[in-house]
Amino acid sequence: MALAAWKFPGGDGQPLGYRALPPLNIACTGIGPAAGEDEWLKLAEQSGRGMTALSREPILAGLRHLYALFCYPHGLPTPHSDDPTQWFFKGDIATSTEAFQVSVARLLGYRWPEQADTCDAIDALADRDGIVCLSSVRGEPGAAQRLLEVLQAAYGGRWSNALLHDLLAAAEQKAAATLDDWLRNSFFEQHCKLFHQRPFLWHLWDGRKDGFSALVNYHKLDHKALENLTYSYLQDWITAQAGDAKQNKTGADLRLKAAQDLQQKLKLILAGEPPYDIFVRWKALAEQAIGWHPDLNDGVRMNIRPFVAADILRKKPNIKWGKDRGKEPERDRDEYPWFWQDDEPVGDRVNDVHLTNAEKQAARERKSADESRATDETRMEHG
Repeated sequence: MALAAWKFPGGDGQPLGYRALPPLNIACTGIGPAAGEDEWLKLAEQSGRGMTALSREPILAGLRHLYALFCYPHGLPTPHSDDPTQWFFKGDIATSTEAFQVSVARLLGYRWPEQADTCDAIDALADRDGIVCLSSVRGEPGAAQRLLEVLQAAYGGRWSNALLHDLLAAAEQKAAATLDDWLRNSFFEQHCKLFHQRPFLWHLWDGRKDGFSALVNYHKLDHKALENLTYSYLQDWITAQAGDAKQNKTGADLRLKAAQDLQQKLKLILAGEPPYDIFVRWKALAEQAIGWHPDLNDGVRMNIRPFVAADILRKKPNIKWGKDRGKEPERDRDEYPWFWQDDEPVGDRVNDVHLTNAEKQAARERKSADESRATDETRMEHG
């Protein structure tokens, strides 16, 4: 109504423009304006009277306010995103911009921060320990079969082979590609790219396309889970290949050797001696992890290094452990020796550092002794 009064033509056919109006009672119908904000702001040029840019600014501000009111008559909408890289993503597969990636994440038990606390049909299909092998191991179906069940549950009655074909095409797969092909050959590389080279779903393998491969949820991959992968899942595969090798089945001996090599590398990561150790430059020597005991708060970059060193990821992510920008404040040399050089505190933010378990254990023992000594002194002071 106010805009109509503003644009109402005078005797010369031109809008009367700005003039005093009585108090207006305006009710919003809840229907948003059809025009864009730019078109609304052009109305300030149709005021019917000459004015400076400065005097026109209050009109522009008023138009912006009116536009916002009419666009969102019931208040601003709840933040939402269908992009799984965004904080507001709620974990829905069917509406996601990356249905396959979200499906794998949900299968491995990953949850987005804004995902509903209540369980849905997908949660019932999620793997409890966050480890899903691509081939059938320990009596569990292979990853492709389980992922297909997740997709069927997500799309419900809309699911069809044609939709699967469309999703595979969207994932840059060839016409004859299968879900298993995508998981084995493309998933991890696409995952790294999508999440800016900070993957939280890892594809571990023994280097053979017909060998052992497992998808793991890094957020669940603690020491116990990695032991489970090493001594249960992988051992089951090794036992099967050893049996096939005895029967002289083609390729079984090669698969057996590759799996045994992978198991040895996983054992080394569990132990955590260089170069398979975790190093976090902002933690004191006594606080450095001994063996595979990652702190998720330290980030993927710090914790994935042993697996990159072992060369057991399907695709090596583009992560560097060189020197970061900036300088550290001076820190105690015994606690942070990597910030010192030639008896001088240089403070370079180095990351390519390897520490033995013996060094870490000795630092822990020194810290424990210092704390015990300080406690005894405090007790003596207070009699």
